[in-house]
Amino acid sequence: MNKMIVGNLVHRPIRSLISIIAIALEVTLILLIVGLSVGMLSDARQRQAGIGADVIVQPPNTSFMAGVSNAPMPIKIGNIISKLPHVSVVSPVIWQLSTAGNLEVIYGIDLGSFQALTPFHYLQGGAFSGPNDCLVDDYFAQSQHVKTGSTIQILNHPFRVAGIVEHGRGARKFLPMTTLQDLIGAEGKASVFYIKADDAANADAVVQEIKTIPGMEGYSVRSMREYLSMMTTSSYPGLSTFINVVIGISVIIGFIVIFQAMYTAVMERTREIGILKSIGASKFYIVSVILRETVLLAVGGIVVGVLFSLAARSGIKYRLPTLPVVVTGGWILSATAIAIVGAVLGALYPAFKAAQKDPIDALAYE
Repeated sequence: MNKMIVGNLVHRPIRSLISIIAIALEVTLILLIVGLSVGMLSDARQRQAGIGADVIVQPPNTSFMAGVSNAPMPIKIGNIISKLPHVSVVSPVIWQLSTAGNLEVIYGIDLGSFQALTPFHYLQGGAFSGPNDCLVDDYFAQSQHVKTGSTIQILNHPFRVAGIVEHGRGARKFLPMTTLQDLIGAEGKASVFYIKADDAANADAVVQEIKTIPGMEGYSVRSMREYLSMMTTSSYPGLSTFINVVIGISVIIGFIVIFQAMYTAVMERTREIGILKSIGASKFYIVSVILRETVLLAVGGIVVGVLFSLAARSGIKYRLPTLPVVVTGGWILSATAIAIVGAVLGALYPAFKAAQKDPIDALAYE
């Protein structure tokens, strides 16, 4: 049977190749789109963890997503928080969402307190020396070929790159807080407070202390551990739906291509099926032949799709290092299962139609 199955596929190389490519595109679509979504989320989580805070404070009724809220909190709140027993450092930060070129969040920082959380590792240059200076991380510098002393546009204003820092500190671009406050009209305001406790084990105690401050009962106060645990695909509005839509489209692609290929193959092999049934082949045998051909096509498409996805990930990483794509073993297995299920569903009707053929009518078919 195996020789016959391989022979049938080789006998129709163009159709087989088109089916393999279609399934490869299905797998690639899943792995790259999902990998990009998960990769950006994972990268954002790692960069938040790299800030070095133990507690994060945000305004009431605000989204936990960085950049969604502007700067509605008075900075003087930080002075009150800094007097709490277990608080070591309070660093106010402004988050400003920018859509110029790429969707990104610009950080306006008080350099002294922000570095007190975890010091910057300067790869080139150094700290701000003026209000029109900025810091960028090494990924951004590599992707845009930026060096210290270069001038870049941020929020439609020119800034001199004072230093290039190691990635993983929340944002890829940093401005002096007072400069960003002036640009967005938020003098004396902050979007978020990052807090370092005297001991990481006291993070929950700091959260409770802040919530007991009069007037701050409604503020969003979380330990960084809790905050990072919320950064999942299920927590981001619409992201799970988007991934499900991508998977659904992929399954439809595989289903239609395999259905058309196998239905046409069954029509072309009517006499062959009649011969098999006349010599005693059962309906199950006929269905098995069609489905095994389908699975073989699906496996070929899956292998090609995975290889193409890995190659595309490497290409994206080389050309766009700020755009992470995560292709995990779990998603490869998921894409494999999805592709096989879609292919088998597409082949079921042609397979059962072949099994129902009358051997006499099939042998007489021209």
